[in-house]
Amino acid sequence: MSLIVQKFGGSSLSDNAKLLRVAHIIQKTRAEGCDVIAVLSARGDETDRLLAAAQSVRLQPDARELDMLLATGEQASVALCAMALGSLGVPAVSLCAWQVPILSDGAHTDARITRIGHERIETELRAHRVVLVAGFQAVDETGDLTTLGRGGSDTSAVALAAAFHADRCQIFTDVDGIYTTDPRRCPAAQRLENITFAQMYHLASEGAQVLHARSVALAQRAGVEIEVRSCSAGSVGSRVTAQADARDIAGVTVRADGEDAVITAVGNALPSESVERQAADALARAEVPLRGMQEGEGSFSIAVPAQDADAALCAVHGALFPPQAEQL
Repeated sequence: MSLIVQKFGGSSLSDNAKLLRVAHIIQKTRAEGCDVIAVLSARGDETDRLLAAAQSVRLQPDARELDMLLATGEQASVALCAMALGSLGVPAVSLCAWQVPILSDGAHTDARITRIGHERIETELRAHRVVLVAGFQAVDETGDLTTLGRGGSDTSAVALAAAFHADRCQIFTDVDGIYTTDPRRCPAAQRLENITFAQMYHLASEGAQVLHARSVALAQRAGVEIEVRSCSAGSVGSRVTAQADARDIAGVTVRADGEDAVITAVGNALPSESVERQAADALARAEVPLRGMQEGEGSFSIAVPAQDADAALCAVHGALFPPQAEQL
């Protein structure tokens, strides 16, 4: 029997209709004859709400207590999803990090997983239950809860897939796969069928939010291929794998940097003077001031005013990925 690890982000769980959609996806996977370990994030903006609540009490909360608070968001998600699966007649059990256990170092708010126990999850799978694991959290050697930093549920999923030698690791997001840029900010973005670990890590490090950079690095070390897809019916998705061809230009990202926004292009053929000129010319046509340019290994970055971030992103992307051109 195949073992599938599925991770669902907060936007996929933000209301009860979406929660039930996630339960149906898990039910369908199980009906196909697969064991399922599902990793869930906190629902919607719950982590931000909890952080704001902490800061309303103390501007700089103690890191240990902050972890205790923030971890409750994922705990609520897995419990509610277990209830939703129960309503569909699917046996499921929700587990927090200490119950698995998922062990980490003691770095509160930015911990790293050191070991994952097998016995509890294997027992639940043998009992034909779906195992729902709270993402983003772990427990240190003293028994204290720790959290894995922003995007930590991606890391939880990849770590579980590696520990249990899962046949697939699927990351469900609110977009259908990995795109050449953020399709929510640039409608001309093109979906990539596959991408290498190295280029995905580079894009994630430069601001692409589809996967957390630490999870990609872990996947590469452990040899865990990742499928990124949406919860929508008919999702095709994208694969992150060692076997994909390194792309001449893999994608374009945007991230904030004080009063500036930094647009970064990543690709095997970069840096390139001709490509940089294309990007600069596109910004000039869009009447976006160019405040600086910097080359890196396999990339180049352009600084523009923060208020022009979306216009600059679309202009640079349009220059590097012409609408009628095939994906590189």
